[in-house]
Amino acid sequence: MTEQQQHAAESEAAPLSRKTFLSISGKSLVAGGLLAGSPLLAQTRSDKAAKSPPARIPASPQEPIVLEQWKSDADPATAPTPTPLAPDQRVGYAVVGLGHLALEEILPALSSCKKSRLVALVSGNPEKLKKVSGQYGIARENCYSYQNFDSISSNKLVDVVYIVLPNGLHKEYVIRAAKAGKHVLCEKPMANNAEECRDMIRACEQANVKLMIAYRIQYQPHNRYVRQQLKQQEFGTTRFVEACNSQSSANPDHWRHKKALAGGGALPDIGLYCLNTTRFILGLEPTEVFAWQFSTAGNPLFKEVEELVAWQMKFPGGIMASCSTDYAVHESRRYRVMAERGWLDIENAYAYHGQQLKSSTVKDGIKMQASINIPETNQFAAEMDHFSDCVMNNKQPFTTGYEGLQDHIIMDAIYQSAREGRPVKIDPVKDPSKLHGPEPEL
Repeated sequence: MTEQQQHAAESEAAPLSRKTFLSISGKSLVAGGLLAGSPLLAQTRSDKAAKSPPARIPASPQEPIVLEQWKSDADPATAPTPTPLAPDQRVGYAVVGLGHLALEEILPALSSCKKSRLVALVSGNPEKLKKVSGQYGIARENCYSYQNFDSISSNKLVDVVYIVLPNGLHKEYVIRAAKAGKHVLCEKPMANNAEECRDMIRACEQANVKLMIAYRIQYQPHNRYVRQQLKQQEFGTTRFVEACNSQSSANPDHWRHKKALAGGGALPDIGLYCLNTTRFILGLEPTEVFAWQFSTAGNPLFKEVEELVAWQMKFPGGIMASCSTDYAVHESRRYRVMAERGWLDIENAYAYHGQQLKSSTVKDGIKMQASINIPETNQFAAEMDHFSDCVMNNKQPFTTGYEGLQDHIIMDAIYQSAREGRPVKIDPVKDPSKLHGPEPEL
């Protein structure tokens, strides 16, 4: 009888000792398989087999898969699972202009969209166009120059044209896109002045295409949370808003410092965030503005456009807002809302990411300050997917062309006030329902 046969006979009479098991397993594995077919190893493999976790699978592709719960309510809940549409079911975007914003934010954001996809590019730089199209897999026939842009009308892949050009070019390309039969998403500020906005709105309405202005802040969760808190008067009646958006510029040859291309300086570029966000969170329109303007003498950055604008806005109910914007200071992007029984404050309020929301109130005689942690989203992806949803379901976008026009009406009044050194009244909006479409599903 061999040694293995002897061990096998002994195992029928008594349980294997550790020493005996190790002796058999070590020799049999080398020999090629004593344990491979054993019931013990088969049971072990069965226990470790991959299994799909319990889940609820909705029939609609728009509803997320609901996985089994694994966290207690002592911690924040995880976000719903993503619900991207198949690529061929998404709305196709042509991005016009391949500058900082397009290359650094918008094109990468399209890669994370659920309802939107990049299908075409437009640029005046052939070398840049070739490189970027290769990076994003855009075929040569879907790449356009500014000269042949109008031929995009025959491209069935393109549903939306996203205008990411200097402000002074918005009007031309919005109108050209509308005439090509494409829906239009236009960066803010909408144009150089209110009259240009009216021309753009008229062109889109005549062509029966949708026009949305890319106010990404109105799709950002921290700012939407503040808006909801104020609407519900969680801190009592709102009394005052303090807002600032400033940064430091360095290149006098950049289009932002050319009046014809920018329309103005700090106010329409970054001060607009203070203006539009304040209107958004309050849900009110200002009735009067009072402004001041300043530019450092001899600074080549400010030969054509202003450096600093500070202004106050009066809203119905006695609410006041104090806003400022500057092109020559270290960046600061924040606002605070003061109410009867507390305040809400957002640092990095207008930034692409990094929002920090805090609140203060008194409870049971004790001052309570809190950091409110809300998961970030990609603001550009959120606004593009909202517009895609509007295109697919024939809805008005939340931030319409009339919303963009209203900001220009107010900015025109701010400039007038700064020139004349007096308060300027703002006419009531004739039809407030045109400012916003249905609330976005974010």
